[in-house]
Amino acid sequence: MTDALYTTLPQWPHAYPASGANATLKRLNGDFIVTELPLQLPSGAGEHLWLDVEKNGANTAFVAQQLAAAAGVEERDVGYAGLKDRYAITRQWFSIYLPKGETPDLTQFQHPEFKVLSQSRHVKKLRPGDLHGNRFRIVLRDVTGDRDAIEANLKAVASHGVPNYFGAQRFGHDGGNVEQGRAMLAREIRVRNPKKKGIYLSAVRSFVFNEVLALRIQQGLWGKTLPGDVMDEVGQPTGPLWGRGRVTTTDQAQALENGVAERHAVLCDGMEHAGLDQERRSLVASPGEMAWEWPHADQLVITFSLPAGNYATSVLGEILCTTEPDRHAEDEAVAVE
Repeated sequence: MTDALYTTLPQWPHAYPASGANATLKRLNGDFIVTELPLQLPSGAGEHLWLDVEKNGANTAFVAQQLAAAAGVEERDVGYAGLKDRYAITRQWFSIYLPKGETPDLTQFQHPEFKVLSQSRHVKKLRPGDLHGNRFRIVLRDVTGDRDAIEANLKAVASHGVPNYFGAQRFGHDGGNVEQGRAMLAREIRVRNPKKKGIYLSAVRSFVFNEVLALRIQQGLWGKTLPGDVMDEVGQPTGPLWGRGRVTTTDQAQALENGVAERHAVLCDGMEHAGLDQERRSLVASPGEMAWEWPHADQLVITFSLPAGNYATSVLGEILCTTEPDRHAEDEAVAVE
């Protein structure tokens, strides 16, 4: 792929041999259960009302709109730590800025797609990224293929983690956000909406990171380090989230990253001029407390936790191939920023 057009996403390589197995994901909302792991719990006092919400079939932004209306505030006064899937049962925290007046009891609010489990006051607003991670319980149905091969990949993932790719949700329908981002950075189109601009920049940045990770896997470097790698706090190599400044890697690692940047020069130069700063992201996602069981011969249930910003789809993709019911015209992230 060159910098000319980014109209389709590449098939980025996997770390482990394909199991050849297939399964249905999210036939029911209850097949995909996500529980947010918060950084902190509300203290009981403060200008912000925190709500512990369980939603079923609604996206996060819709719930935020409904809560704002119920509390009589602007939507900008509602905060949350991350987006959660629509076609799932998910539990997450919201905050509402309510410094004055009586505190409404939103646990009494009735809606068919979500409910407020509890509420309490706190001193700060919830902002994107204010979470440790997410806990998943995923039911895969109609599983076909070699069970031994599936088990081998499950054990490999549990022991060694998976490539920390950004999920397809980050790139929009058919990957269209990357091409829109390229056109924006090349000044072929002008994007006035700050939210859309942020979405396109995020897609482009994530794309370049995935390209670095994919090249390392193609070169047989999965599970290995390169001279000059920058390691994370647990000793895993990291990849670049592109922006201003020199990459902090050296030697072979720097050469690999700069090679990817040269291949996608319009994207990388554009991100630097857009004001993004160089950051790093782990190349490995390590599921915590991973376990699985086979309730039926054609049904696999997997549970695990992931840090904030990691994608459950990256875990599933290393185990087998999944398909979803044809209902997802647009959706959010499977696990969250």
